[in-house]
Amino acid sequence: MIEPDLGAPLDVHRATVLPEWIDWNGHMNVGFYVVAFDKATDTLCHQLGVSWEYTRDKIGMTFVLEAHVTYDREVKEGDPLRITTQILDYDAKRVHYIHMMYHADEGFLAATNELMLMNIDYETRRSAPWPDWAMARLEKLAALHARLPRPPQAGRLIGIKKTHGPRPR
Repeated sequence: MIEPDLGAPLDVHRATVLPEWIDWNGHMNVGFYVVAFDKATDTLCHQLGVSWEYTRDKIGMTFVLEAHVTYDREVKEGDPLRITTQILDYDAKRVHYIHMMYHADEGFLAATNELMLMNIDYETRRSAPWPDWAMARLEKLAALHARLPRPPQAGRLIGIKKTHGPRPR
């Protein structure tokens, strides 16, 4: 198992916008933002000690229970990406976190992905407490991340703000 990166936020995931991720608008398709963020979740799981080997060795799995994506600015083919991760909360079985996707060269925020991840027992495929080693890592990272300001995208609801009366039908 690796030593966890104690950066706050976690800032180790890098990617590049691939040609097959581009849509007819000439920018990254919405679905591939989720793919890129999913790879960043793999990086978080690796930090917690619950990555591929955790499932391969039939110890446990992780399932995403809920996700919310914001699309803030487009990225295009070949753009380098830097995805940071901030733990917002956790309990015995879950971790609530947010990924922030930046253009790695220009620095602008491209998108965010807020998620709820649950630990799953391999045999029962039911929720289960984090293994001791994962909980110890999660507690350490969460304590460091708690010092960070909460991103404004975290906890947002989707909806249309009413600035006038109802639209005519």
